[in-house]
Amino acid sequence: MDIALIHVFNALLYASVLFLIAGGLSLIYGVMRIVNLAHGNLYAFGA
Repeated sequence: MDIALIHVFNALLYASVLFLIAGGLSLIYGVMRIVNLAHGNLYAFGA
């Protein structure tokens, strides 16, 4: 049971990171109407 709880928690953390990345990309694209690919460098640097 503990392993399943850990997997659920890890999945929620991973989903929240993906949500933040997608939110940042859509916000930049929505405001500027230009695809800004500099986000990839920031996320790679943060990893």
